[in-house]
Amino acid sequence: MNPELFLSDLEAKPAALAALAASLEADDPFAALPGTVRRVVFLGMGSSRYAAGVAALRLRAAGIDAYAEYASAAAAFPASPETLVVPISATGGSRETLDATARYAGGPSFMAALTNVPGSPLTEHADLVVPMRAGEERGGVACRTFQHTLALLLALERRLTGAGPDVPGLLRRSAEATADLLERRDEWLPLTLELLDGPHGVYAVAPAERLSSAEQSALMLREGPRRAADACEAGDWSHVDVYLTKTLDYRALLFPGSRYDEQAMDWVRQRGSTVVTVGGEVKDAAAAVRYPHDDDPAVALLTETLVAELVAAYWWGAQS
Repeated sequence: MNPELFLSDLEAKPAALAALAASLEADDPFAALPGTVRRVVFLGMGSSRYAAGVAALRLRAAGIDAYAEYASAAAAFPASPETLVVPISATGGSRETLDATARYAGGPSFMAALTNVPGSPLTEHADLVVPMRAGEERGGVACRTFQHTLALLLALERRLTGAGPDVPGLLRRSAEATADLLERRDEWLPLTLELLDGPHGVYAVAPAERLSSAEQSALMLREGPRRAADACEAGDWSHVDVYLTKTLDYRALLFPGSRYDEQAMDWVRQRGSTVVTVGGEVKDAAAAVRYPHDDDPAVALLTETLVAELVAAYWWGAQS
């Protein structure tokens, strides 16, 4: 793991998104899926499971049974011809995910594996391999692969439901938003670094529909600079994290969009906590980081984690 190479990986995001958009326009990677899919079971760990959780929620809203499982869970859905199994691993070598796929090997379920390394062990039992096309992450941190996983799962949603965003167009808008945040980092990053730099860590908060943004952001702060960080869903915040604002120097990265944001901000005001928002203005937040197309929830889903990733990269680099 290397902070300078991690930063380079982040700076390559816009070009990688544009390339993925072109690839999806040329070919649907899910075209070979059977037409009998009634249930989708995602298997993964870490960033892969974060992305899958959002995808499963979106599919359920469209009327398809979908579940994002810890690949490490001992119990799992039984195989059936109507079940699509989607193991996800950027490296293609996550032990837990490989163990989970072995349960379905040779069974009646169709398996579509998402990986950034075609030919990796994850592909051994797969009926279909979907490459992430994120390029090598030389910094050793899953950042572009997380973003591309989300994009490909949106493409899967469109394939299964006939609805959802135009993914190539979404990727191009997300590339513009990502490029803007990178190019203007000298304007917003120093203040964000200062406001989030407290003695008790960073708490990332997001609506359920984009919970992966909070989870991935917290992971980036733990994985790179090894800072204390955790994630919380915006509505659940008032039931599980509100207590911390009374005793800690509570500093939060808020991804707005939940109807319950204001409920959380009431406590923030009362207890003098610090909140930085990403992609929207919230009354009494200490700062807001904006970018083009941030009023589009799908663009936000693919873009907003870059803020925490850059914070992590700069804190990590300063330690080195």
